[in-house]
Amino acid sequence: MTDTIRFEGVSKSYGDVVALESVDLELRPGQVHCLVGPNGSGKTTLLDLLLGLTRPTSGTVTVPDVPVGCSFQSPTFYPGLTVAENLDVFARLSGCPGEDWRERLLSVFGLDRVADQLAGTLSGGWQKKLDLALGFLKRPAYLLLDEPFSELDDASKRRLLDFLAAFCTDDRTVLVVTHHVGRFEDIVDRLTVFDGGNVRYDGAVGPDETAHDRYLEVLGLDS
Repeated sequence: MTDTIRFEGVSKSYGDVVALESVDLELRPGQVHCLVGPNGSGKTTLLDLLLGLTRPTSGTVTVPDVPVGCSFQSPTFYPGLTVAENLDVFARLSGCPGEDWRERLLSVFGLDRVADQLAGTLSGGWQKKLDLALGFLKRPAYLLLDEPFSELDDASKRRLLDFLAAFCTDDRTVLVVTHHVGRFEDIVDRLTVFDGGNVRYDGAVGPDETAHDRYLEVLGLDS
């Protein structure tokens, strides 16, 4: 698969601290892929490597030449611009699809209600929705979401799940990094469990189990 992201024998150390050790992993087109694990298990390091924010100590990270979008736990936008202006500016900077798609994102995330407000004056929940909308802006082939439910109310979480399910077509992949895999049970196709910088499990979730139960089983925790 030419559009598959691959980690082959990837290790990453920061001094004496080993963040990842000999990781082999594929992110395949057309899947909602959940990446879970305890704090310090290597999840954030893997995202940094995928985005080229750091380089592996050893091994190879292969990322195809396709659009990649992301939303991290700390929202990123221009606080002195309005919500609508942020979408317009990011669209121009990255050569994104037309105005109809931006209007669609404003509607999906309810941002049309605050489109003319300065982004820096919004509450944490509205800022999270803006950051998520910016992640979708390029209609990316790979969308990376780090704890996308943080700061969101229940209704917004449901809308995001529905939108993710519709967005993840045969040629798009969504990677969700989360501590709460159970919230994505309805849409997850593949589960990867990290612990101590190692991949402890990587595969589809069987028809008679849930992603949450598989996660607990892999780590030897009680349900």
